[in-house]
Amino acid sequence: MKRLRWPSWMPIDPYIVVLLGTVGLAALLPARGTSADVMSGASTAAIAFLFFLYGARLSTREALDGLKHWRLHVTVLICTFVVFPVLGLAARGLVPVLLSQPLYQGLLFLTLVPSTIQSSIAFTSIARGNVPAAICAGSFSSLIGIVVTPLLAAGLLGGDGGGFSTDSLVKIVLQLLVPFLAGQVLRRWIGAFVTRHKKVLGLVDRGSILLVVYTAFSEGMNQGIWHQVSPVRLAALLGVEAVLLAVMLVLTWYGAKALGFGREDRIAIQFAGSKKSLASGLPMASVLFAGHASLAVLPLMLFHQMQLMVCAVIAKRRARDPEATTDAPEATTDAPQGTGDAATGGSAAHPVQGQPQHRVLR
Repeated sequence: MKRLRWPSWMPIDPYIVVLLGTVGLAALLPARGTSADVMSGASTAAIAFLFFLYGARLSTREALDGLKHWRLHVTVLICTFVVFPVLGLAARGLVPVLLSQPLYQGLLFLTLVPSTIQSSIAFTSIARGNVPAAICAGSFSSLIGIVVTPLLAAGLLGGDGGGFSTDSLVKIVLQLLVPFLAGQVLRRWIGAFVTRHKKVLGLVDRGSILLVVYTAFSEGMNQGIWHQVSPVRLAALLGVEAVLLAVMLVLTWYGAKALGFGREDRIAIQFAGSKKSLASGLPMASVLFAGHASLAVLPLMLFHQMQLMVCAVIAKRRARDPEATTDAPEATTDAPQGTGDAATGGSAAHPVQGQPQHRVLR
């Protein structure tokens, strides 16, 4: 029997639907009292284990090989950690006319989050771009983001970051960086096991993120912060994010052309440099914002789905470009299915460096 698939005509990541269902569950049945403490402890452990798996998956050899294409990776990093934050700071002028202060904080945090891995690879493959470069660019961004994102949050959010403080940096190190490094150290012994059981561990990734979402939004419900968000504010937020995504897609495509990159490299830069990682952003927000994490991650969740829908269309159009090489690998057409990096935990452990993986959407 054929495996059931998400309809290819529906450009919605099924995992986003599950995430929204988790938000609805937290709204109807939020964790309170002792159960909230238990969920908070479980969420902390899940985040640590999640980043341990990230470390165990990342191939150090692939990362080192990818450094040979350093101009492309530097371009992606500048887009992710410089251009995006500058646009986020510019959006401050929209407060309080279009955005409330909490929503703006979430929007600014969104601009500080590292790039995706899995969806960048998927769309680059569909558009017949430089897949190995997309693998390394996403991996470098996620790795560097563990350190850079908290530091940027400290400098740009400051005292406005909800629960952000110096202690948050310590929590980031202990809860994210230490498990990641432990996974890297132990990769020599557990790397083969992680590869063999990647599907099962992928479910662990998804479950961990769902637990983080449920805990964050339960805390938000208990504090009554949802009364601060009106339908008009949400519509305004969607409009601002649409403009943000459009600007980054244009800048990454034409900026890469101005820098002299070829078509395949420009595709990798566009898809890796214009996206933000839900898998990395949610755990970081839960640590940095504490009880205010629900509003902080709302812009990221909305932007994540928007980028998948828009980039799925762009990737298919790129695949039909006259510039596309005739000997490029044939790409799958069901882009929206499983392209969210949260669906796989942002795994960077792809089989062979330099071989396009056009079935990355499983």
